Amino acid sequence: MQNLLETAIEFFERGGPIFMVVLIVSVGLWILILERYWYVRFIYPKDLQKAVDTWHSRTDHTSWYAMRIREGLLADIEITSSKFMLLIHATTSVLPLLGLLGTVTGMIALFDIMNVFSTGNTQGMATGISRALLPTIAGLVTALAGIYFCNDLEHRISTYQEEAKDCLQI
Repeated sequence: MQNLLETAIEFFERGGPIFMVVLIVSVGLWILILERYWYVRFIYPKDLQKAVDTWHSRTDHTSWYAMRIREGLLADIEITSSKFMLLIHATTSVLPLLGLLGTVTGMIALFDIMNVFSTGNTQGMATGISRALLPTIAGLVTALAGIYFCNDLEHRISTYQEEAKDCLQI
């Protein structure tokens, strides 16, 4: 167990400080995605049922006032179901840029090593290359997966919003 922990620490150190930032942002992205799936699976049906019960408890469904109440109920559902989606989009857009920043800082470290030791320090060059490549790979892989789940969530949310409109018929 100790050896596994040391290996993991060494791996994260090899990626440099930007790699840690990519890791932290990636964890935040996955927390947001999981929260949205939790909402869609468990909370949304309750919110929809509450809105439907509120709508059906009314005797008037055709007046101007009733239409505003219906629009308000639908807007509440839309707002709560779209919560954090903009942040998920932004995070999936930022992750490749953070990876690119890791590439730039890793290449600068590599050039510094080459400037001091020429090409004789292969260990130092490998460290610089790791600092350049690990954040890039991590940022791109996480962003690609994030884009897939973000699109899936948006599709589900739009489907559920249409369902809500159907449930709150006039």
